Amino acid sequence: MRLLIIPIGAIDSDVLKDISDALEKTFHCKVEFGKEISLPHDLYNNKRGQYHSTRILRRLHPFKTKDFHRVLGVMDADLYVPELNFVFGEADILAGVTVIALARLRQEFYGLNPDKDLFHLRAVKEAIHEIGHTYGLGHCPDPKCIMYFSNSLKDTDKKGPGFCDICKHELNILVSED
Repeated sequence: MRLLIIPIGAIDSDVLKDISDALEKTFHCKVEFGKEISLPHDLYNNKRGQYHSTRILRRLHPFKTKDFHRVLGVMDADLYVPELNFVFGEADILAGVTVIALARLRQEFYGLNPDKDLFHLRAVKEAIHEIGHTYGLGHCPDPKCIMYFSNSLKDTDKKGPGFCDICKHELNILVSED
C-alpha cells in the first residue's frame, strides 16, 4: 500500500519528512511525495482569510489513483468549513483523500515563541488523525486517542500520537480489509 503526500504551496521539508515517517510507521505503508501544487487562490475566502477545505479535497481527488490508496495534502495556510471557524484538517472518507493545515499548529500563530518540535508533533498528530478517518475511524471519546476531535490546539496537545486500544483494534481490522 502506498500513500501520496502532496505539498500545497511551499512546505518545510523537515515537517514533511516527520509526517512521512510517522505515517509509514503508523499505517505500515510506503509514503511518497508528489510534486508541489500551487495554493488554490480561487478557493481563498477573503472575508475569512482562509481556504475552503472541502473544495481543496476535491482538487486532490485526481491524485488518488490505483497507485496510491490514500492522499494527504499539506498546506501552510488556514482552513475552514462553513459550519466552523477553522479546521486543522478534513478527510473525504470515501475517496481516501485528506488535507491538513499547518498555520494554526504553529506557536507563532498565537503570538508565542516558535517551538519547532511541538509544531512537528502537532502536524504528525493531525496527519495521522485525518488518514485514520480514511480507514473509517470516527472521532473517539478518549481525549488521549489520536482520533479525538480537536476543537482547539489544547485538544491536539493533550492527545497522544497513537490510537487508544479500541481504535487500534478497529484500525487493525480495517487495514487488513483494505
